[in-house]
Amino acid sequence: MGRLNEEVEDATGTVVKYRRHANGRGLVSPRARVEPSAFVSSTAYVEAEARVGDGSSIGAGSWIDQGVIIGERVFVGQNVHVGRDSQVGSGARLGSHSRIGSNVLIASGVRIEPDAVVSDDAVIHAPQRAQRAPSRRHASGGRQSHYSADEAA
Repeated sequence: MGRLNEEVEDATGTVVKYRRHANGRGLVSPRARVEPSAFVSSTAYVEAEARVGDGSSIGAGSWIDQGVIIGERVFVGQNVHVGRDSQVGSGARLGSHSRIGSNVLIASGVRIEPDAVVSDDAVIHAPQRAQRAPSRRHASGGRQSHYSADEAA
């Protein structure tokens, strides 16, 4: 089964303690809160005061810095760094190798492309859905589609 607790020496020589998360075996600070249903890859780190919501997934080699709040059902790709005190809304997706600065706010449902760099203190809003004008056939009383993709587009 392996060790449940790990100790790592940081760049300043301080020994930092982590525990292995039950779902994925990732390294989680004892002062962080990660929901049991969240997945934390075995090579990912979640630092003190961070929170990871239900159903979220933290990919291999990713680092969730101190004070970060990750919402529910968030996907964090491989080798992503989410900077200190940032917030990621529910349903967001952070592409692999992206770098999110400190104190960043990412709205729910936002998609960050792989290899993206987001500056400190940035605010990323969810994109507005495009409004579709009714088709001529629908506007003139013709047959209306009930296909859900027609309404969502």
